Amino acid sequence: MKGVEFLYWLQSVNKAITFMERNMTNKIGIEDISREVYSSGAHFQRIFHLVTGITLGEYIRNRRLSLAGRDLRLQKEKITEIAMKYQYDTPESFSKAFSRFHGIKPSEVPAKGSRLKFYSPLIINISVEGGFDTSFKLIDNFCWNNIDDKITGTLSDTEKYQMVVDWSRTARGQNPDVFDSLTDWILDDPQWTEDKLVENEQILMNGVLARFKEQNAKLRTYLSKITCPDIVNEAVWGALDRFDGQLRGKAVDPGLQKAVEDMFRNFSIMKDRRIRELIAGNRTGSTGTDSVELYGYINCLKDCDAGVQWTLFMPQFVREQQKDFRLKSFTYKALPAMRFIGKKWLEHDPYDRTRRREVIKTLDTLAEYQSGFDYDLLFMHHKGKGVDVEPRHGFLGRFMKADTPVPNGFISVDFVPQRDAEGTDFGPPYLSQFSFAVFTGDVAAMHRTDGYDSDAMYDVTRNIILGQGVQIPYPDKYWTAEVFLNGAENDGTAYLFSVEL
Repeated sequence: MKGVEFLYWLQSVNKAITFMERNMTNKIGIEDISREVYSSGAHFQRIFHLVTGITLGEYIRNRRLSLAGRDLRLQKEKITEIAMKYQYDTPESFSKAFSRFHGIKPSEVPAKGSRLKFYSPLIINISVEGGFDTSFKLIDNFCWNNIDDKITGTLSDTEKYQMVVDWSRTARGQNPDVFDSLTDWILDDPQWTEDKLVENEQILMNGVLARFKEQNAKLRTYLSKITCPDIVNEAVWGALDRFDGQLRGKAVDPGLQKAVEDMFRNFSIMKDRRIRELIAGNRTGSTGTDSVELYGYINCLKDCDAGVQWTLFMPQFVREQQKDFRLKSFTYKALPAMRFIGKKWLEHDPYDRTRRREVIKTLDTLAEYQSGFDYDLLFMHHKGKGVDVEPRHGFLGRFMKADTPVPNGFISVDFVPQRDAEGTDFGPPYLSQFSFAVFTGDVAAMHRTDGYDSDAMYDVTRNIILGQGVQIPYPDKYWTAEVFLNGAENDGTAYLFSVEL
C-alpha cells in the first residue's frame, strides 16, 4: 500500500471511530460505518482490522459493554434500560455478554469493590495537510436519503410515500449547488496533484457515484414495498434507470463516453485537465438552467438526480399549484413537419385586439395550408439558447403545413419531427413534438404570475412533464406557446410545451 494511500485509510479509520463513538446508543452496522468513509463494507472491514487489530463489531461491542459498566456503577438506570440503550435485544443477552467481558454479572456491579474493565476509545494520531477534509465535507453536503432510519411498520403506504416526497423536495433545493461545487473542485488544479489522486478517487468514485448507486437501490427496494395501487408514480422507475445508467458510465452523450470510460478504467488520467473538463462540465446554477459552453459528466449526473426528485414530488406539487383553475386534459403530440407563421407579439400592448384580428385575418387566407393543429397561438422561444442569455421572443400566429408561403411582413419558424442525424444544431428548426395542456376555471388565475416561475399555465404544464419523466429539449430545441382555443381575440386557456418523446 502506497504511503499516501495508507494515510488516507488511517484518516478513514479515525473518521469511522468518531462516527461509532457518536452512535454507541444507536443501531449501526458495518454498512453504516463504511458509508460514512465512502468505502465498501467488506473492504473497510479488512482495513480497520489491519490498522487496529480488531474488527468493527468487536470494537463496538467492547465500547458498549465498557460504557454499560460505567452506567451501572452510576446506578441511575435499570439493567433492562441499559441493555436496550446499548442495542441488546433482551436483558438475558446483555447479561451474558456483560459477564464475558467484565467477569461479573450486571446485578453484581453496585457491590463495593467490584472491578470493571474499561475499554478506551481508540485514537490514531495522524496529520494530513491540504484540501482533503474540505473535499470530503463537500460530499456530505448532498441531501442523502436516510429514510430507512425513520420508517416504522406503523405507517400507511401513503405516509411512507409522503416521506420520500418530502425528502425529494429538500434534495431538489440542496443538491444542485453541491453538484456545482463538485464541478469547481474537479477543475481546481491544486486539488489534482499526484499525491491527491487516491483521496480524490475515493471522493468521486465512492463518495459520489457508489453512494448514489446505493441510494437508488434503496429507493427501489423501499418503493417496491409500497403495494397500495396508484401511490407510487410509475415514472420514477424510468428516472432511476436513467440515473443508474449514467452512474455506470453508460448512456452518456457520445462525446463524453470515452472520457468517462477511461476514468472508470484508470482514474490516474484525471491528472489531465482536458479530461477533468469533460468530466466536470460547467456550473448550471441552482435551477440547472444556466447556459454552459461544455456539458460534462457531472452535469449529466445533476440532471438525472433532479429527474428522480421531479418524478417523486412534482405530481403533488402540480395539484398544489392549481388554485382557482384546474387541468382539463393533457396529451402529447408528435406531428409531421410544419411551419409557424406569425407576427411579433407586442409585449407592451399584448391586449391590442385590433392588431390580433389583422394578423389572424391574413392567416385565414391560407386555409388550404392548414396543419391540422389550427389554433391561434402565442409562440415563444429563445432561439435555442438559455433563458439566462437570450430574451424571450413572442409571435402571434398559427402552425401551417411545411413550406407554406409566408405573407409579406410575417415571420416563419420551421418544425421537424426529429433532430438531424448529428443533433448538434441549436434553435430552429424546432421539434414538432409537444405537450398540449387544456385548463378550465378562472382565466385570470391561469395567467397569475405571483408564486410561479413564469405564469400558472406555464408552470403547471412544465411540471407535469417533469413529473412524468419526459425530456424537455432545453435549451437547444426549447419552445412554448399559449393557445387561444376560442380565437386570438379571447384569452388563452391552453398551453404547449416542447418535449422530446
